[in-house]
Order: sequence, then C-alpha cells, then structure tokens
Amino acid sequence: MYATNVRNLKRNPSEALRHAEQEPVLILKGNEPNALLFNLKRSLDYSGQQLRPALAASLFKDRVVSLGAAAQISGLSLSEFIDHLSQLDIDLVVPDSQTANELKTLDTWLS
Repeated sequence: MYATNVRNLKRNPSEALRHAEQEPVLILKGNEPNALLFNLKRSLDYSGQQLRPALAASLFKDRVVSLGAAAQISGLSLSEFIDHLSQLDIDLVVPDSQTANELKTLDTWLS
C-alpha cells in the first residue's frame, strides 16, 4: 500500500491518483492515518483485501489489538505485517510508565 502525507497530496495529487489505480493510497496527517484513496474502477472485493492491512495497522497503533491479532486481521504473515508497520513508521513497542524503571534495572545489571 502506498502512503503519502497531506502536504505531498496537495503538491502532487496526480501522483496519488496514479498510485490509486494500482492499490489503495493511505493519506497521513502528521504521522496518523487519516484517509484512504482508492480507484472506483477496481473491484470493491480487491480493495477490501487491500484495506485489511491498513485497518489492522490502525487498530494496532491505537492499541486496540495485539501485534499477533493485527497480523491475522491484515491477512499478512507476522514478519510481513511488521514490515508493513515499519513502512508506516508505526512503533512496535511504546514506552510506558514502567520503562524508566526497567531501564534503571537493566543498567544496574549491566554495570
């Protein structure tokens, strides 16, 4: 799936339209998925299959589902889905309140 941001879409909308003839185009606002652009001449079934990875990435990014569940939703293998997430700049691990304590513990062990 091709991804572009709003700035590039404004600058060159024909590029996004060309890509949409081949596959859905994910439009990002900042680093957040904001919209999908797809060609209406293509079958909706095919577009639906292409939308599954985008939907799964969004669900994973919002922490609604786990990485494994998102990979299943996407229809991709786990490694393919991880590659898909990296192309979209979606982090696999997000620091939480325990991260600082865990880093201190790790530094103590490594000292």
